Amino acid sequence: MNRIIKIIFLDILKNKIVLGYTLILALLSWSSFGLEDNSAKGLLTILNVILFTVPLVSILFATIYLYNSSEFIELLLSQPVKRRKIWLSLFLGLSLSMVAAFFIGAGIPLLINAPDSVGIMMIVVGCLISVIFVALAFLSSILTRDKAKGIGIAIMTWLYFALLFDGLVLFLLFQLSDYPIEKAMVAVTAFSPIDLARIQILLQLDVSAMMGYTGAIFKDFFGTAMGLTVSFVLLCLWVIFPFYISLKKFKNKDL
Repeated sequence: MNRIIKIIFLDILKNKIVLGYTLILALLSWSSFGLEDNSAKGLLTILNVILFTVPLVSILFATIYLYNSSEFIELLLSQPVKRRKIWLSLFLGLSLSMVAAFFIGAGIPLLINAPDSVGIMMIVVGCLISVIFVALAFLSSILTRDKAKGIGIAIMTWLYFALLFDGLVLFLLFQLSDYPIEKAMVAVTAFSPIDLARIQILLQLDVSAMMGYTGAIFKDFFGTAMGLTVSFVLLCLWVIFPFYISLKKFKNKDL
């Protein structure tokens, strides 16, 4: 299992797309701190990168990589290796690669320019977002054997969490404005890992205007360490559940 992870990890690190992704993250991060007169503005710029660019690259690259590795997966299946170990090795290899790319591109500039709780939180959340969308990519790719459909599912998943979710929440808030649904909105927020990531970071930055309506309610309701803990646990569950579902389907899939 460790050997498979090592092969996948080294293979991805040599990929030009991942190298380009790392370079772009580094350019955006260093320029954000270099062009702004204070670190807080630079952090907000990097926050938008974490919330939109990192999930998109993670889910698209992982989905395409899995489809392109179908022959390699079939070769592994012909060996005396359990399906669980193969799927877990692929997941760990891809996750470690995307986390390494994020850390080198954005994590190091954050550690140097914002070596405080906010910077550390952004690194942790960025790594978690990378792993979450890799897990969602595994689920997308196992749902269909058609590469075009799988990539389409991955893009729609990103669009839903990055753009459509807040729009749907605002629609519900306007439609049900006569009812006391603020507490229910806290529970609804748990259905979007991007919203949870935004909340975790902005609870540290204390910039409620950037949080959106759901984030502002979350801050009012969980404006303590309890809220941070709950959102962190929910982010971890966003890693576990999609990967577990994909693993169950992979075990029973006829390749």
